[in-house]
Amino acid sequence: MNLQTKLILKNNSKNLINYNSKIVLLGSCFSDNIGKKLSYFKFQTAQNPFGIHFHAKAIEKLIINAVNDKTYTAEDVFFNNERWHCFDAHSNLSNPDKTTILNNLNTAVASTKKQLTTASHVIITLGTSWVYRFIETDTIVANCHKVPQKNFLKEIVSIDTISESLDAIVALIKSINPKATFLFTVSPVRHIKDGFVENMQSKAHLIAAIHKTVNPRKNIHYFPSYEIMMDELRDYRFYAEDMIHPNKIAIQYIWEKFTDTWFVENTKQTMKKVDIIQKGLSHKPFNEHSNEHQLFLEKLAKRKELLLQQFPFMSF
Repeated sequence: MNLQTKLILKNNSKNLINYNSKIVLLGSCFSDNIGKKLSYFKFQTAQNPFGIHFHAKAIEKLIINAVNDKTYTAEDVFFNNERWHCFDAHSNLSNPDKTTILNNLNTAVASTKKQLTTASHVIITLGTSWVYRFIETDTIVANCHKVPQKNFLKEIVSIDTISESLDAIVALIKSINPKATFLFTVSPVRHIKDGFVENMQSKAHLIAAIHKTVNPRKNIHYFPSYEIMMDELRDYRFYAEDMIHPNKIAIQYIWEKFTDTWFVENTKQTMKKVDIIQKGLSHKPFNEHSNEHQLFLEKLAKRKELLLQQFPFMSF
């Protein structure tokens, strides 16, 4: 008896991921989940230098600023709730000191351009089509930073507008890195605060817009993380306590689907070696001075040495 409908995943791309790949991840919190997995297995990654971005317009602005070497000044930040903020960035970059946040923003811009210039793969996860427009400047923001709701207009971005943003993102990155492979995905995290119907409308806009942009011949692909969650894992036991976010089991399941589809086969063998070392490093001995534990540490050190000879960029 088959108790699950499974997606048949195919990938005809010649640019699969291995340990020589340089991966940039941008977008919603699901990018962070996959990014943490990639970091754990010691891939060369960079993720969300401006923090989590949920919608395409925010990511587009980030790319525009990075490609054009924008310099953030005092006009780009504001003070609220005892901290300085920028509407282009997540609150992770906010700071009580004005000079510090400007330095952080400009460092992030420079590092984003550098990372995009050398990236082999750019993975972009979109979370929502709903955006907030700051009334005073008539601009769409990446984050509201708890500024009162009355200062914003909430609106849903059309399919065509999202598609135009995605096309612009691809074109801008290709202008500095023509060989980059793009992988778009839709976050399986449901934005229930927008409303159940509104969330489904939002996700539909994202999926339709991405498929207007996807073109495997131009190295622009789609990975169905949203569909895997909605169809293969359609059970609340795969959700966290909030019943909105995928839990660890779901994240691991989607990660395995991703590696099966997008990773070079021999890369998985290296991942197993990294996993052994990572688990060894987190091991807590009953007696750290025992001979047995000292032998364990010696074997672990040898494993690390052999791996670092092959991949010197790794750091444990």
